Amino acid sequence: MKHPASCLVALLAALSAVPAAAQAPEWQTQPRDWSQALRDDATALHDAVIDSHPGVYDTLNPGFRAQVDQGLTTALQRAETTHDAGGWWWALRAYVASFDDGHLQLGTSGSGGFPVRWPGFLTGYRGDDAVVAVVEDGRTDTPPVGARLLDCDGVDAEALGAQRIGQFRGRWFLESQRFAFGDWLFMNASNPWTSEMKSCRFQIEGAARAYDLTWAPIADEPLVRYRTAVTGARGYDFGTRRLDDGGWWLSMPSFDGAPEGEAAKALTAMLAEAETNQTALRAAPYVVLDLRGNGGGSSHWSDKLALTLWGMDWLSQHSTPPIEAIEWRASDGNIAGIQAFADELKASGAGDDDERVAWARSAIDGMKAAQAAGRPYFRDANTAEPDAAPATAAVDPVKGRVYVITDAGCGSACLDAVDLWKAAGAVQVGRETSADTVYMEIREAPLASGLARLWMPMKVWRGRARGNNEPQRPAHVFDGDMGDTAALEAWVRDLAARPAR
Repeated sequence: MKHPASCLVALLAALSAVPAAAQAPEWQTQPRDWSQALRDDATALHDAVIDSHPGVYDTLNPGFRAQVDQGLTTALQRAETTHDAGGWWWALRAYVASFDDGHLQLGTSGSGGFPVRWPGFLTGYRGDDAVVAVVEDGRTDTPPVGARLLDCDGVDAEALGAQRIGQFRGRWFLESQRFAFGDWLFMNASNPWTSEMKSCRFQIEGAARAYDLTWAPIADEPLVRYRTAVTGARGYDFGTRRLDDGGWWLSMPSFDGAPEGEAAKALTAMLAEAETNQTALRAAPYVVLDLRGNGGGSSHWSDKLALTLWGMDWLSQHSTPPIEAIEWRASDGNIAGIQAFADELKASGAGDDDERVAWARSAIDGMKAAQAAGRPYFRDANTAEPDAAPATAAVDPVKGRVYVITDAGCGSACLDAVDLWKAAGAVQVGRETSADTVYMEIREAPLASGLARLWMPMKVWRGRARGNNEPQRPAHVFDGDMGDTAALEAWVRDLAARPAR
């Protein structure tokens, strides 16, 4: 059987970030035994993973079970000295981050974030270097914009990043993580497990200069403004545009598969429009598939668009190798998660012949059969016979170049889209993507306190061509602000005008 690649929900950066708050919200300040809350939630997290995560029985990841247990041990040790909400939250975040898996995430259930302190400037990463990106208005006692961090309190910049950010975000080896979270190097959101540095050295015009740091609270509005300036974060809209030079620009900032969600409605309309304009798209001098802001969702959308652009004949000869199998971790929680998705599809009007409904039913039935047989996995093997070599090579129906724009947030089903479209002949441009493990298909699980929720994967892919936690790297890197659509459009136009190599 062939598998429709799918993911229940897009991974949102908000799950990994902690919003700022001028004052701590009531749920953080109300009387509570935070030490016990950490014990209870860390234990619930441990038990949920043991019960339902596909890594527990994964023979290709023999260290996974030990990682689950070690994370609990560390969290319980921290519980001994936890006295507030910050200690509870950041200890749980470190536990989740230790798995180095973007599909295993944590979110708060309460509204409002943690109060933030800073020393009057924020850094961003330029490659491996932490560089001052913004300085508080009117400050003259901070390192200037562009200064490169050397060390703080005797700890070198590389180790600082791993300790202060990587420990709580995970996957610090990825460029995308440094880009997304580099501003956290000089922020402290009530995290007792990191100290506020006292003195740091920066390289400025070839010379090292030391600065003593003065930490102070920062309010919501300026913090959002300064952080946006560091990352260039923007909100992106769905849409199809035909440019004045004949090129086409298709913007898809999400592949969220929720049937009644705004993304699904917008993508459905875009696919219908692409089908209507298929002849024009294939004849265009170039087509841009803009994935900025896309953190994943369902591969249903990218598969459909690929068929419209390239057609089955071309894709059957130019596609990524099929995965060998999907192994679903058979558990009551995972069955309930897929059933909830199927119920949502049915409520939206999808019938029994809908591909996604059939996919959900197959997964549910397979997991139930595995449980009955005492097996940890339902193995959905790819039993399709290899296609016979075609008598003639297919002709690419797309006459111009196809560019796929990616940014650091591209993960999950966004990566699946890049895999598929590049194999069909598209050229990746922009920035290096995020990366994902072979553990897929996330569902939600509440923790014991009711103050936090866990998202974790239910299945593991076998034989995927792209490796575990391996990003997709662009053929052409855009060094400007990825949020500046006008500049990016001019840059792509220039690429398209260059002779093909």
